[in-house]
Amino acid sequence: MTATAQTPSAAGPSSPLPNDLEIARAATLRPIEEIAAAAGIPAEALELYGRYKAKIDLARLPAENRHGQVVLVTAISPTPAGEGKSTLTVGLADSLTRAGKKTMIAIREPSIGPILGMKGGATGGGRSQVLPMEDINLHFTGDFHAITSANNALCALIDNHIFQGNELGIDPRRVAFRRVMDMNDRSLRDMVIGLGGPGQGVPREAGFDITVASEVMAVFCLASSVADLKDRLARITFGYTYDRVPLTVADLGAAGVMAMLLKDAIKPNLVQTIAGTPALVHGGPFANIAHGCNSALATTTARRLADVVVTEAGFGADLGAEKFIDIKSRAADVAPSAVVIVATVRALKMHGGVAKDALKTPDEGAVVRGFANLARHVENVRKFGLEPVVAVNEFATDTQEELDTVVRLCREAGVRVAIADVWGRGGGGDGGDDLAREVLAALESPGQARQLYPLEMGIEEKIGTVVREVYRGAGVEFSDQARRMLRQIRENGWDGLPVCMAKTQYSFSDDPTLLGAPDGFTVHVRELWPRTGAGFIVAVTGSIMTMPGLPKVPAAMRMDLDEDGQITGLF
Repeated sequence: MTATAQTPSAAGPSSPLPNDLEIARAATLRPIEEIAAAAGIPAEALELYGRYKAKIDLARLPAENRHGQVVLVTAISPTPAGEGKSTLTVGLADSLTRAGKKTMIAIREPSIGPILGMKGGATGGGRSQVLPMEDINLHFTGDFHAITSANNALCALIDNHIFQGNELGIDPRRVAFRRVMDMNDRSLRDMVIGLGGPGQGVPREAGFDITVASEVMAVFCLASSVADLKDRLARITFGYTYDRVPLTVADLGAAGVMAMLLKDAIKPNLVQTIAGTPALVHGGPFANIAHGCNSALATTTARRLADVVVTEAGFGADLGAEKFIDIKSRAADVAPSAVVIVATVRALKMHGGVAKDALKTPDEGAVVRGFANLARHVENVRKFGLEPVVAVNEFATDTQEELDTVVRLCREAGVRVAIADVWGRGGGGDGGDDLAREVLAALESPGQARQLYPLEMGIEEKIGTVVREVYRGAGVEFSDQARRMLRQIRENGWDGLPVCMAKTQYSFSDDPTLLGAPDGFTVHVRELWPRTGAGFIVAVTGSIMTMPGLPKVPAAMRMDLDEDGQITGLF
């Protein structure tokens, strides 16, 4: 999910700053009808979910009268705490609104699993949040539950088909579609189902993924319409026959019921920031497993309504931004005109060799050493035909000397840069004014986004191109299993799909401990997963998992509901 925002702990133990939840509760929300009217959304297009949330019936929107520029927010390779990318996204949008631009936000919905685990939510932080943050982080409008139900309905239909005679000849050993739930639960990763005798089904190996790793989620976020949603669902390859012939949802006849379960979820959700900027929060695929971007429908809808759309892609530019351009921009008219790379002093110091528990100690030398990581992300963005703006997310523990060093190094590299304090002062205040000016200047001479590789290139060559050009690796090593799948991909005509790299977010390599700007390494691809409905091939590297586990002390252990029905302990 998205990086966690700056928290009071980041500002030091003696900081008097309130936490994110306290700031959110102190904010005065406007009725969602007012937010919609300001955005140009008529009342008849709204489906209300209380006073401050609504879904948008796209069929009832007025004819397109804008074609807003897209600003993509990405980041350097993050620390485990995250660098505040969502916070910068919200703060920048508020600052652009403050500068007189009609602006909208398009971001992902949070997954409950990581929220109860160790990460924060996906609503920003401090005075740059989308609201109501409690609702958005916990269940929201039920979209994730609908996606979970559609996914698991397919699984039930597959197993029932096998049990009822197996007319399609499904090989139970080669069912490639797994059940999901929106929770971190390592005990469900691998299991045997159908035990208990002949009446309980056909035993086979199976398991659970987290909902945000489901191909249904990826399909949901790339679909351009209800018709396209149904077509993509129908194209999902769920398994193979005994003769290894691919079987799709269309073969099973399940696309209709899956689309039915998604009929309300597919409509984008409208909320607001603390400063009143309209925000579409919709969909939420993982960025180190899937493509890590909000729904194409939300982004294109925002373009219809605003002059500038601020959106984000998960984790560092080597993951989210590459996939935004090579996958999402191929599927929808969302190519960015400008890119913002979020950086922090603490992340630069970590990439400069400072241990995680010493990041608050001033160290200009480490900032200089760690700048190589940021410089590589800048170079990569330029390879996509775009000129980035570096946003330095200011923390209270940063020294002025460290901040000045980052600015100096950026200017020496010829890249626009601004320091932003949108957590503490808000984009609706003056915390993002400098950043907004730099972004507006970049939009005056927008780049022309281009993909890294042509679709005609083979899958092996596409993976090699990403590894060499974006990661700076020397090459790729495919496991025997991955080699067999490469042959199967070619035989089944899937070679023309883009690739979606499943890789650690902490390093350019597939080794999370290899920080900074390494080169000359080998990336190890252990598996290839055809996602024929979403329309990409997932290349699984390193130790990436599709079902996370909980830490020793989950964040859930500090969360509660008091006697007045108020949530406590949430960020």
